[in-house]
Amino acid sequence: MLHKMSWSKRSFVLANYLMLSVLAALCFLPILHILAMSLSSKVQVSAGNVFFWPKEFTIASYRYVASQGQFVTSMIITLKRVALGTLVNMLLTLLIAYPLSKETREFRFRTAYVWYFVFTILFGGGLIPWYLTIKNLGLLDSIWALVLPGAVPVFNVILLLNFFRRLPKELDESAKIDGASEWTILLRIYTPLSMPALATILLFTIVGHWNAWFDGLILMNSPSHYPISSYLQTVITMPDLSKMQDPESGKLLDFISDRTVRAAQVFVGMLPILLAYPFLQKYFIHGIVLGSVKE
Repeated sequence: MLHKMSWSKRSFVLANYLMLSVLAALCFLPILHILAMSLSSKVQVSAGNVFFWPKEFTIASYRYVASQGQFVTSMIITLKRVALGTLVNMLLTLLIAYPLSKETREFRFRTAYVWYFVFTILFGGGLIPWYLTIKNLGLLDSIWALVLPGAVPVFNVILLLNFFRRLPKELDESAKIDGASEWTILLRIYTPLSMPALATILLFTIVGHWNAWFDGLILMNSPSHYPISSYLQTVITMPDLSKMQDPESGKLLDFISDRTVRAAQVFVGMLPILLAYPFLQKYFIHGIVLGSVKE
């Protein structure tokens, strides 16, 4: 294919491949380094001999991580958060974007509602009012404190709204002629046709809930209620491994160090997202640009 291109075109393509390869390496190599550290002995890691391949292979760090009840508890809390948060976010995004995409006489104030949601992106009430509102609602130290404050992701609403506007209006009109209700049109026509956009929003939502750590530190009164990202943040900033060691796993300290354990925890924490992304990637590439170009 390249031999049929002009020299300038060929140089441009090769430069793009080179740049993308460098960017891919910059994203992949740190993950590989973390994995190599987690599978190496503490002697090799402390000596600085571990880069992208394990030295003196051992899974002692992962055994230590599995023995920590707090890590397992935080992982379970995060799975609950992702399940509840994704369900709430996707449901509200769908129910808000669909009516806002309609241009009918019955919905005269559609533009005003759209600008109302956009206003929430441009301006915020601040951290203290946000915290006091959640506290007064009695949500502190509960799973709902991690789910309900971000129940309506406005960026996702706008993304899905623009996608709905690109669908042919004839589909809507023909369905109404056949007697279909708005719920039938949404669930049986719009939703199946919106799978690329919904998959993109689903990926944004899952990654957002999984990586969120700041709200867990503020809204959870007990470390036992921390999601995994909040727990990992406290572990990474902890200066000494002995402060988090379990007496039953003390015998593993001869093979591990704080750096190997932190590497293992970080890798386990990112593993679910790494496994889920390949299945959504094809939709992500297609769905992210839908609705961005107007005819």
